[in-house]
Amino acid sequence: MNIEAFCNYCLAKPGAKETTPFGPDNIVFKIEGKMFALAALDEIPSAVNLKCDPDRALELRDRYEQVQPGYHMNKKHWNTVLLDGAIPDGDVKGMIDDSYELVVRSLPRKSRQKLQS
Repeated sequence: MNIEAFCNYCLAKPGAKETTPFGPDNIVFKIEGKMFALAALDEIPSAVNLKCDPDRALELRDRYEQVQPGYHMNKKHWNTVLLDGAIPDGDVKGMIDDSYELVVRSLPRKSRQKLQS
């Protein structure tokens, strides 16, 4: 998956917003004001940060050398994923889905209901 496909997939999530609070080279994807993904546009290969269940994060790091503890993030709950083509697109999409769902589950019920309508 390339960075453009990554960004498009993130933006296709219900209620997802693209922001640049850290400058134009870092796109942050949020749901109801909470971050679920960050894409560094100035790195080659592209690197993205995704929220992850701590146990699943360890599994992914063991499975793929392109998945590392989250750079500049809480390393227990975030992974940095290199988009160098080694990880199948379906697996990257699954990581995005998991990150999004973790954040949605943490939202107040009213916010979750708003996303479903």
